[in-house]
Amino acid sequence: MLTPEDGLNQRADASVEGEAPLALPMEGALLTPIKMRLVFLGSPGVGKGTQAKRLSKQYSVPQVATGDMLRAAISKGTAEGKEAKSYVDSGRLVPDHLVIRIVQARLLEDDMRNGFILDGFPRTKEQADALFEMGVGIDKVLNFYLDEKILVSRIEGRRTCSKCNEIYHMDYHPPVVVGICDRCGIPLIHRKDDKAAVVKERLIVYQKETAPLTQYYEKQGCLFHIDANGSVEDVARRIQDACRF
Repeated sequence: MLTPEDGLNQRADASVEGEAPLALPMEGALLTPIKMRLVFLGSPGVGKGTQAKRLSKQYSVPQVATGDMLRAAISKGTAEGKEAKSYVDSGRLVPDHLVIRIVQARLLEDDMRNGFILDGFPRTKEQADALFEMGVGIDKVLNFYLDEKILVSRIEGRRTCSKCNEIYHMDYHPPVVVGICDRCGIPLIHRKDDKAAVVKERLIVYQKETAPLTQYYEKQGCLFHIDANGSVEDVARRIQDACRF
């Protein structure tokens, strides 16, 4: 069970007297940009990417997904991509210096001025320290957790479009035509890092190297735990309870 340790910070269902929650709009609504600087933590398959995309669209702030950025670099055959490929294929974390270099360049772009959602970064204390040294302020850190058996099932069932990076699930979010991307009309792939053996290695690596970040951010008083079990809407409501600006 990947659950937060006893005594860690506030729960997502905690209330703060005198504060109004940040109301999440109905799906499809688009809001005027607001200042939102969030970090999403959680093991692979927990669903943080789905929630990050939802908030990114509705609040007009970019989702900075290190996984997508690394896969794009690998696909393009860039220097960073070539360096990262062997790590990604074996389920190991990409070295800090490489991830930091990619994210730092992204944070300097103009569309980051109204905020951002960091999805998959930081993953280690070294990356968190680097973020602090960049002078990047963080409003909230949301730690998503879920039972390990559900995590494995979620990841093993994934299929991905190699062109648009849309992620499907054979049981929960299948394409209209089996094995074909709805958007691009090309065959979906089963990524190597979504297969059973690599999934188990990824979870072990996460527990060892990334999970301790909850303590790092708990000490800063900005950590909130989000139960990731349930529908997208259920989890979104829990995020609403945590995101008070």
